[in-house]
Amino acid sequence: MVYNLRDMSWSEFAERSKTAKTIIIPSGACEVYGRHLPLGSDILVAKKVAELVAEKVNGIVAPCVEIGQSKSLTSFPGTIAISAATLTAVYREMIDEFVRLGFKNFFVVNTHLHNTQPLTEVLVDAQLKHGIKYGQIGWWQYIPSFTSDLWESSNPHGHAAEAGTSVLLYLFPELVHMEVAASTNTPFVNKWPGIVNCVKYAEHTDTGTLGDGTKGTVEKGRITVERGVANIADYIQNFMEK
Repeated sequence: MVYNLRDMSWSEFAERSKTAKTIIIPSGACEVYGRHLPLGSDILVAKKVAELVAEKVNGIVAPCVEIGQSKSLTSFPGTIAISAATLTAVYREMIDEFVRLGFKNFFVVNTHLHNTQPLTEVLVDAQLKHGIKYGQIGWWQYIPSFTSDLWESSNPHGHAAEAGTSVLLYLFPELVHMEVAASTNTPFVNKWPGIVNCVKYAEHTDTGTLGDGTKGTVEKGRITVERGVANIADYIQNFMEK
Protein backbone atom coordinates (compact mmCIF):
# COMPACT_ATOMS: atom_id res chain seq x y z
CA MET A 1 0.00 0.00 0.00
CA VAL A 2 1.13 3.55 -0.71
CA TYR A 3 1.48 5.78 2.37
CA ASN A 4 3.18 8.93 1.06
CA LEU A 5 0.81 11.59 -0.26
CA ARG A 6 3.36 12.48 -2.92
CA ASP A 7 3.10 8.99 -4.42
CA MET A 8 -0.72 8.87 -4.61
CA SER A 9 -2.99 9.93 -7.43
CA TRP A 10 -5.89 12.16 -6.44
CA SER A 11 -8.27 9.22 -6.69
CA GLU A 12 -6.03 7.05 -4.50
CA PHE A 13 -5.91 9.82 -1.91
CA ALA A 14 -9.69 10.21 -2.00
CA GLU A 15 -10.10 6.47 -1.38
CA ARG A 16 -7.50 6.36 1.43
CA SER A 17 -9.13 9.36 3.09
CA LYS A 18 -12.15 7.17 3.79
CA THR A 19 -10.18 5.02 6.23
CA ALA A 20 -6.98 6.92 7.16
CA LYS A 21 -7.43 9.00 10.29
CA THR A 22 -4.00 10.48 10.95
CA ILE A 23 -1.62 12.67 8.95
CA ILE A 24 2.03 12.05 9.83
CA ILE A 25 4.32 15.01 9.19
CA PRO A 26 8.11 14.51 8.92
CA SER A 27 10.28 17.45 9.92
CA GLY A 28 14.06 17.64 9.83
CA ALA A 29 17.02 19.55 8.48
CA CYS A 30 19.90 19.65 6.02
CA GLU A 31 23.02 20.12 8.10
CA VAL A 32 26.43 18.77 9.04
CA TYR A 33 26.15 15.30 10.54
CA GLY A 34 29.72 14.22 11.04
CA ARG A 35 32.08 13.17 8.27
CA HIS A 36 30.45 9.76 7.95
CA LEU A 37 26.73 10.63 7.69
CA PRO A 38 24.81 12.54 4.99
CA LEU A 39 23.77 16.17 5.37
CA GLY A 40 20.17 15.05 5.09
CA SER A 41 20.37 12.58 7.99
CA ASP A 42 17.65 14.28 10.01
CA ILE A 43 15.10 14.48 7.22
CA LEU A 44 15.94 10.99 5.94
CA VAL A 45 15.23 9.53 9.37
CA ALA A 46 12.10 11.63 9.86
CA LYS A 47 10.64 10.52 6.53
CA LYS A 48 11.44 6.84 7.03
CA VAL A 49 10.15 6.72 10.60
CA ALA A 50 6.98 8.51 9.44
CA GLU A 51 6.51 5.86 6.74
CA LEU A 52 7.03 2.99 9.21
CA VAL A 53 4.49 4.52 11.59
CA ALA A 54 2.02 5.06 8.74
CA GLU A 55 2.25 1.37 7.84
CA LYS A 56 1.25 0.42 11.38
CA VAL A 57 -1.64 2.87 11.78
CA ASN A 58 -2.90 3.24 8.20
CA GLY A 59 -1.78 6.86 8.20
CA ILE A 60 -0.84 9.21 5.39
CA VAL A 61 2.63 10.78 5.29
CA ALA A 62 2.54 14.48 4.44
CA PRO A 63 5.02 16.29 2.19
CA CYS A 64 7.94 17.65 4.16
CA VAL A 65 10.23 20.65 4.31
CA GLU A 66 13.73 19.26 3.85
CA ILE A 67 15.54 22.07 5.64
CA GLY A 68 15.17 23.44 9.15
CA GLN A 69 16.28 26.02 11.69
CA SER A 70 19.98 25.03 11.74
CA LYS A 71 21.66 28.37 12.44
CA SER A 72 24.03 26.98 15.07
CA LEU A 73 25.66 24.77 12.43
CA THR A 74 26.04 27.14 9.49
CA SER A 75 29.82 27.33 9.93
CA PHE A 76 30.01 23.85 8.38
CA PRO A 77 29.78 23.55 4.57
CA GLY A 78 26.49 22.22 3.30
CA THR A 79 24.30 23.29 6.20
CA ILE A 80 21.22 25.17 4.97
CA ALA A 81 19.19 27.11 7.55
CA ILE A 82 15.80 28.80 7.26
CA SER A 83 14.01 30.93 9.81
CA ALA A 84 11.51 29.79 12.40
CA ALA A 85 9.03 32.23 10.86
CA THR A 86 9.26 30.47 7.49
CA LEU A 87 8.83 27.04 9.08
CA THR A 88 5.86 28.25 11.08
CA ALA A 89 4.15 29.66 8.00
CA VAL A 90 4.66 26.54 5.88
CA TYR A 91 3.56 24.03 8.51
CA ARG A 92 0.58 26.16 9.53
CA GLU A 93 -0.72 26.36 5.97
CA MET A 94 -0.04 22.65 5.43
CA ILE A 95 -2.12 21.68 8.44
CA ASP A 96 -4.86 24.10 7.41
CA GLU A 97 -4.99 22.33 4.04
CA PHE A 98 -5.31 18.89 5.59
CA VAL A 99 -8.06 20.19 7.89
CA ARG A 100 -9.83 21.48 4.77
CA LEU A 101 -9.52 17.96 3.38
CA GLY A 102 -11.21 16.53 6.46
CA PHE A 103 -8.37 15.49 8.78
CA LYS A 104 -8.21 16.27 12.49
CA ASN A 105 -5.36 14.05 13.73
CA PHE A 106 -1.72 15.03 13.22
CA PHE A 107 1.52 13.47 14.42
CA VAL A 108 4.86 15.17 13.81
CA VAL A 109 8.04 13.10 13.58
CA ASN A 110 10.59 15.83 14.18
CA THR A 111 14.28 14.96 14.05
CA HIS A 112 15.67 18.45 14.51
CA LEU A 113 15.54 20.05 17.97
CA HIS A 114 15.36 23.65 16.81
CA ASN A 115 12.23 22.99 14.75
CA THR A 116 10.37 22.18 17.98
CA GLN A 117 9.26 25.70 18.91
CA PRO A 118 7.73 26.68 15.56
CA LEU A 119 6.05 23.28 15.23
CA THR A 120 4.60 23.50 18.73
CA GLU A 121 3.19 26.94 18.01
CA VAL A 122 1.54 25.67 14.84
CA LEU A 123 0.05 22.60 16.51
CA VAL A 124 -1.31 24.46 19.51
CA ASP A 125 -2.84 27.15 17.29
CA ALA A 126 -4.43 24.48 15.11
CA GLN A 127 -5.86 22.78 18.19
CA LEU A 128 -7.43 26.05 19.30
CA LYS A 129 -8.64 26.98 15.83
CA HIS A 130 -9.71 23.62 14.42
CA GLY A 131 -9.97 21.28 17.41
CA ILE A 132 -7.29 18.92 16.11
CA LYS A 133 -5.60 16.19 18.12
CA TYR A 134 -1.84 16.05 17.81
CA GLY A 135 1.39 14.51 19.01
CA GLN A 136 4.97 15.54 18.38
CA ILE A 137 8.30 13.97 19.19
CA GLY A 138 11.83 15.22 18.88
CA TRP A 139 13.21 11.85 17.74
CA TRP A 140 16.74 12.23 19.10
CA GLN A 141 15.41 13.53 22.44
CA TYR A 142 12.70 10.85 22.48
CA ILE A 143 14.81 7.72 22.07
CA PRO A 144 16.91 7.99 25.29
CA SER A 145 13.83 7.07 27.34
CA PHE A 146 13.69 3.53 25.94
CA THR A 147 17.22 2.72 24.75
CA SER A 148 19.45 3.08 27.81
CA ASP A 149 20.33 -0.62 27.62
CA LEU A 150 21.88 -0.30 24.16
CA TRP A 151 24.75 2.14 24.34
CA GLU A 152 28.48 1.69 25.00
CA SER A 153 29.82 5.24 24.88
CA SER A 154 29.54 8.00 27.48
CA ASN A 155 27.71 10.42 25.18
CA PRO A 156 25.65 8.20 22.85
CA HIS A 157 23.10 10.87 22.01
CA GLY A 158 25.58 13.52 20.97
CA HIS A 159 25.47 14.90 17.44
CA ALA A 160 26.17 12.15 14.86
CA ALA A 161 27.37 9.93 17.69
CA GLU A 162 26.56 6.34 18.64
CA ALA A 163 22.76 6.57 18.55
CA GLY A 164 22.47 8.65 15.40
CA THR A 165 25.02 6.53 13.57
CA SER A 166 23.21 3.33 14.59
CA VAL A 167 19.85 4.56 13.33
CA LEU A 168 21.35 5.64 9.99
CA LEU A 169 23.23 2.35 9.66
CA TYR A 170 19.96 0.48 10.04
CA LEU A 171 17.79 2.67 7.82
CA PHE A 172 20.27 3.87 5.17
CA PRO A 173 23.45 1.76 5.31
CA GLU A 174 24.41 2.74 1.78
CA LEU A 175 24.81 6.38 2.89
CA VAL A 176 27.01 5.72 5.93
CA HIS A 177 30.81 5.76 5.66
CA MET A 178 32.09 4.19 8.86
CA GLU A 179 35.67 4.33 7.61
CA VAL A 180 35.70 8.07 8.36
CA ALA A 181 33.51 8.02 11.49
CA ALA A 182 35.00 10.05 14.32
CA SER A 183 35.17 9.82 18.07
CA THR A 184 35.28 13.43 19.17
CA ASN A 185 36.30 13.97 22.75
CA THR A 186 35.06 17.32 23.97
CA PRO A 187 34.44 18.95 27.33
CA PHE A 188 30.88 19.58 26.11
CA VAL A 189 28.45 16.76 26.88
CA ASN A 190 24.76 17.55 26.64
CA LYS A 191 23.39 16.06 29.88
CA TRP A 192 20.03 17.71 29.30
CA PRO A 193 18.97 16.61 25.78
CA GLY A 194 15.33 17.56 26.36
CA ILE A 195 16.19 21.20 27.08
CA VAL A 196 16.33 23.51 24.08
CA ASN A 197 19.44 25.66 23.80
CA CYS A 198 21.80 26.86 21.09
CA VAL A 199 25.21 25.24 21.00
CA LYS A 200 27.74 26.48 18.46
CA TYR A 201 29.05 23.12 17.40
CA ALA A 202 32.13 24.50 15.66
CA GLU A 203 33.44 25.55 19.07
CA HIS A 204 33.44 21.92 20.23
CA THR A 205 34.14 19.79 17.16
CA ASP A 206 35.89 20.08 13.80
CA THR A 207 34.21 16.92 12.45
CA GLY A 208 30.57 17.69 13.15
CA THR A 209 30.44 14.77 15.59
CA LEU A 210 29.95 15.20 19.32
CA GLY A 211 30.54 11.78 20.87
CA ASP A 212 31.69 8.49 19.42
CA GLY A 213 30.32 7.74 15.96
CA THR A 214 32.49 4.63 15.69
CA LYS A 215 30.32 2.76 18.21
CA GLY A 216 27.23 2.74 15.99
CA THR A 217 25.87 -0.62 14.81
CA VAL A 218 23.01 -1.81 12.65
CA GLU A 219 21.54 -3.88 15.49
CA LYS A 220 21.38 -0.95 17.89
CA GLY A 221 19.68 1.08 15.19
CA ARG A 222 17.15 -1.66 14.46
CA ILE A 223 16.13 -2.01 18.09
CA THR A 224 15.87 1.78 18.50
CA VAL A 225 13.68 2.24 15.44
CA GLU A 226 11.43 -0.72 16.20
CA ARG A 227 10.84 0.38 19.78
CA GLY A 228 10.21 3.99 18.78
CA VAL A 229 7.81 3.17 15.95
CA ALA A 230 5.83 0.76 18.16
CA ASN A 231 5.47 3.38 20.89
CA ILE A 232 4.34 6.10 18.48
CA ALA A 233 1.83 3.74 16.86
CA ASP A 234 0.43 2.87 20.28
CA TYR A 235 -0.07 6.56 21.07
CA ILE A 236 -1.81 7.24 17.76
CA GLN A 237 -4.10 4.24 17.92
CA ASN A 238 -4.97 4.32 21.61
CA PHE A 239 -5.09 8.05 22.27
CA MET A 240 -5.35 10.20 19.17
CA GLU A 241 -7.73 7.96 17.24
CA LYS A 242 -9.97 7.04 20.17
